[in-house]
Amino acid sequence: MFSFSFKNRIAFYYIISTGLLISVVFFVIYHSIDHNVNTHINEDINDEVQKHLREIVIDPNNTYLIQVDEWREREHNTVNVNPVFVQFLDINKQLIDKSPNLKGIQLKVYSTEWNNKFIDTYLNKKPIRQIQVPLLDKNKVVGYLLIAMSLDDATMILNNLQNTLLIAFPLILLILFLIARLIAGRSIKPVSLITATSSKITKDNLKERISLPQNKDELYVLSKTINDLLDRIENAVEREKQFTSDASHELRTPLTVLKGTLEVLVRKPRTQAEYEDKIKYGISEVNRLNTLVDQLLLLARFENQIQSLKVEKVYLNAMILDILTRFSSKINVKKISINPSFSKDFNIESDNYLLSIIISNIISNAIKYSNEKGTVSIQLSQNQNTTTCTITDNGIGIAKEDLDKIFNPFYRSNPTQHPEIKGSGLGLSIVKRLADLLNIQFEIHSEVGKGTTVVLSFNS
Repeated sequence: MFSFSFKNRIAFYYIISTGLLISVVFFVIYHSIDHNVNTHINEDINDEVQKHLREIVIDPNNTYLIQVDEWREREHNTVNVNPVFVQFLDINKQLIDKSPNLKGIQLKVYSTEWNNKFIDTYLNKKPIRQIQVPLLDKNKVVGYLLIAMSLDDATMILNNLQNTLLIAFPLILLILFLIARLIAGRSIKPVSLITATSSKITKDNLKERISLPQNKDELYVLSKTINDLLDRIENAVEREKQFTSDASHELRTPLTVLKGTLEVLVRKPRTQAEYEDKIKYGISEVNRLNTLVDQLLLLARFENQIQSLKVEKVYLNAMILDILTRFSSKINVKKISINPSFSKDFNIESDNYLLSIIISNIISNAIKYSNEKGTVSIQLSQNQNTTTCTITDNGIGIAKEDLDKIFNPFYRSNPTQHPEIKGSGLGLSIVKRLADLLNIQFEIHSEVGKGTTVVLSFNS
């Protein structure tokens, strides 16, 4: 198949539909004129028949001879634009008289079954239409009247019309194609602008946007959709750049600390206690680095949606108690009171591993940001088909203006005010993405100096 441009395809499809419509119109025109011409000829023939029937006198005493003297006299004094051929026959279909224009030829006589019917035939190789009318006297056939008219003019008219339509049809289609192509070119001009603008957009130039057309039509919607897509791509690229920069920084920090600690150890001999102290400090930084790497890998894994879900029955009571056991040393160090409130055993259908990461991160944050001798409350409840897990602490809280930023990777609210609290800023980002993946409704409410409340809602 030929490869057409979009502009030519629009014009081509337009011409196909228009061509079909014009064909139907031409067909109707031709057959309407053909019907009218033939109807007119038939009416003229019938008029001639009636006129001649009124002028015929039948003599029953002369073996039903037809007297045509008056007809002959009138026929010799009448000029017809459309030749009319007249022929009279007796009961035996023998010629009685005929019009002078027949000269040495005669109209063809047909069997009685063709009486009073129009017949298209030829006279001296010329197309004619004739009718054969029986002459009656007291319901008895005494002769025949044959009337014929030439079809030359009608045939010429119809042939000329047919030729005109056949010549006009391709010319009209060609003209319409050129017009449609011009209109299509103007119509898709915004598409060309979209293509030109899109070609300027590269990974280093994501600021370019498509100018929106004035008319809010389909091209306006297309342009706006592309611009929205470019906005999302630009934001995603910026987030990736920021993530890479922050990840590099966060990974470099514990490595720098480890390097500095080791350099201090090798400068001069140290006591056993100093070596142990520096080694323990280095181990804590290695642990911090391991945790950070694990979180980055986890975040990248679910960012690319590689991990498949394993849905099973999860017992929330047992999961929360296991997590609290893992954090028991930190809880004891800060002398935090844990107030679990479980009215019964709660279970849901979810991914056990991923859900444990979510709840573990939330409890870890509650412990981390609680003051010494603070309180962490954990409540499980159920309302109709929704199971809710509410974790509340009375710690340092989060500023209102930071609540919409805490889900961004590596973001930490006012870390300089609390340098003693270590963290990477990845915990809540992981929680939010895993909650969306597991279709868990996640809400967080906080106030500086009063604490934070996190609400997880599970659909049963």
